[in-house]
Amino acid sequence: MLNKIKWTLYAVLVLGLFAFLHWSLPHYDVARILDTEIKRQAVETENAQGETVTRTEDVRYISTARPDGSVYVYRNQDTGWGWPPYFKFDSANLAAEADNHSSTKENPEWYFIEHYGWRFTLLSMFPNAIEITPAEGPDETIVPWFNIAVYALVLGLLIYLRWRIRRGLSSAADEIADT
Repeated sequence: MLNKIKWTLYAVLVLGLFAFLHWSLPHYDVARILDTEIKRQAVETENAQGETVTRTEDVRYISTARPDGSVYVYRNQDTGWGWPPYFKFDSANLAAEADNHSSTKENPEWYFIEHYGWRFTLLSMFPNAIEITPAEGPDETIVPWFNIAVYALVLGLLIYLRWRIRRGLSSAADEIADT
């Protein structure tokens, strides 16, 4: 029973780590840019005295259409120096670039939208667009070599740590048995 609990906890931790990586690492979607907009939102923060303060900030959005015709919206917000470390300070420039690249169904122009995060319609969560680059067509894809390398590195590290822990525990048990 204890072994099942240990493996379940281990699996939950590993899945949580990989979900965090999936949210943080960049993804690429091919889309046609439709429009951009700015919405002013109220944000509650704590000041230095611990009081709740409401301030407003502009949040930009990029509306797109995917090759299958479905629509998809990206948030376009600076990450600054925070997590994930994309050091994005140019959301206004990205909005202008998106406006410049908007196209129609009759004369579509396809672009890769590099982004991180997930889209949850129920929670009004949007992935954050990082960069827009031209695509040759709606069927073009980018192989995410960086993401593959990070996943492989983390998986290798987890396997190595598991092996070291098991080896350390078995050698400690052998030392106890020898005394």
